[in-house]
Amino acid sequence: MLRFTNKVVLVTGGAAGIGKATAQAFVNEGATVVIWDVNEAAGNELVNNWNAQGKVTRFAKVNVAKLDDVQAGVDAIVSEFGKVDVLINNAGITADRSFLKMDAETWQRVIDINLTGVFNCAKAVVPSMVENKFGVILNASSVVGLYGNFGQTNYVATKAGVIGMTKTLSKELARKGIRVNAVAPGFIATEMVAKMPEEVLKGMEAKTPIGRLGKPEDIANAYVFLASDEASFITGTTLSVDGGVVIG
Repeated sequence: MLRFTNKVVLVTGGAAGIGKATAQAFVNEGATVVIWDVNEAAGNELVNNWNAQGKVTRFAKVNVAKLDDVQAGVDAIVSEFGKVDVLINNAGITADRSFLKMDAETWQRVIDINLTGVFNCAKAVVPSMVENKFGVILNASSVVGLYGNFGQTNYVATKAGVIGMTKTLSKELARKGIRVNAVAPGFIATEMVAKMPEEVLKGMEAKTPIGRLGKPEDIANAYVFLASDEASFITGTTLSVDGGVVIG
């Protein structure tokens, strides 16, 4: 049997990049997958293709920074499928500037999506998970949340905050049957990264001891493992999937 047969998995920011690869990985493992994104065209195209293959998938346009939107989205999932078993808090943005040039709006925009969005989604799904006495919440952090990065005060703050939130939620929710972990990707060759200048990409590779950029599937595989029964004794951890960057 596939590992996620009869499980309902919600992936935020699931229309592209790591989110898309993650959604695909759970579809491949038999899950009912719901993706949220603000890119309506890309999201609908994905689920239409999956549904045409006999999979059970849904798309909703949801801005994770808006709690009312998030709650309505979760209510719709629970109404149709009865539960949310796994939440992947993948949605995130960057708006890089050096600290001296960063204005309050640029700071807040990243905080709203990357950190408050994680709070909103967890807040909306946890009651259903508590009722079912089962749930897995996986949060997207980053290796820069562990060691910082020039020009990313806002982004790094959110990714470090996610690590702290993960530890706290894991302590509060473990006895209710809910595991909470984070994944900290390194340099990953998403569509956005692939458009960077070649010298920048070579610099990223040079900083990675394994000698290559990660693939979105590398992160997706980590999410699948942490959501699976094989990881049933793992909670409160942050798994670095970075080709060795944190030891480089």
